Amino acid sequence: MTLDLFGERRDEAIGPGAMILRGFAPGDALLDGVEQVARLSPFRHMLTPGGRQIGVEMTNCGPLGWVSDRRGYRYEAVDPATGSPWPAMPTDFAALAKAAAAQAGFAGFHPDACLVNRYAPGVKMGLHQDRDEAGFDAPIVSVSLGLPATFQFGGTDRKDPIVRHAVAHGDVVVWGGPSRLAWHGILTLKPGEHPQLGRCRINLTFRQAGQR
Repeated sequence: MTLDLFGERRDEAIGPGAMILRGFAPGDALLDGVEQVARLSPFRHMLTPGGRQIGVEMTNCGPLGWVSDRRGYRYEAVDPATGSPWPAMPTDFAALAKAAAAQAGFAGFHPDACLVNRYAPGVKMGLHQDRDEAGFDAPIVSVSLGLPATFQFGGTDRKDPIVRHAVAHGDVVVWGGPSRLAWHGILTLKPGEHPQLGRCRINLTFRQAGQR
């Protein structure tokens, strides 16, 4: 957590309409929800449209879930691995996402998709834009749990400079408005041991994926 001289949490602006909320998420309280989701829709390695295995293990919760296979990137209401709807989004997940969005200046956020990513040491997420949603008016809310990581954040043009930001257990990154289509990613996760999660990092990415 980053504190100011008076011991209060300090939010960090990283771009227009983008900030890191240090220590905003009650990280330990979210881990039970991750386990509940994974029991119903286990983590798995998805494939890119080109047939390459994605290094990060993924699952989803909420009315919609992000999927990737040879048919492309998209959102679906049914988990293709189980044939059942994605697990319901835990109430504390949704409450956190709404509160973080409001703290960053985006009131009225209603996430209908939560992509849950699990990183092992040596795994990364390449630079990309989140653009599979039906619209781009709502922000992205990204919660870090477990091992620390280096979050890369740039502009909406692939040629814009990329800045690296350390993110730790409980940090939340929110971006929207002018930065909604910013390029972003995670550098290769370094080895380590987290007290609750061990040798991994969990990322919860909340999106308003469908039409409202």
